[in-house]
Amino acid sequence: MEAVIAIGIGVLAGSGVWLILRPRTFQVIIGLSLLSYAVNLFIFGMGRLRSNAAAILDGVSAVTAYADPVPQSLVLTAIVIGFAMTALFLVVLLASRGLTGTDHVDGQER
Repeated sequence: MEAVIAIGIGVLAGSGVWLILRPRTFQVIIGLSLLSYAVNLFIFGMGRLRSNAAAILDGVSAVTAYADPVPQSLVLTAIVIGFAMTALFLVVLLASRGLTGTDHVDGQER
C-alpha cells in the first residue's frame, strides 16, 4: 500500500513540475493542480496508512485509540483552497488571453 501511494505521489509531482515548466498558461495551471494533489496525498499519507481499520479502536491505550484527524482536516482544507485557486487562475487566464491575444506565459508566440 505504501509503495503504491509513494509511486502515485512521485508520478503526480513529476508530471506537475513538467507541466509547470511548459510555455502555455493552461498547462501551468494543470501542473499546479497536479502538484497540489501530490502534496495532499503526501500529507494524507503522513497520518499512517491503514486499510480496513476503524477510526476508533477498542481495547487500546488512550493515545493510540483514535485515528489522527489533523492530516484529514489539512487535506480537506487544501482541496477547498486548491479548487478556489484553480478557479481564480482560470479567470485570470481568460482575462489575459482576451487582453494580449495569446496564452503563452511570457506573452510571446514562438
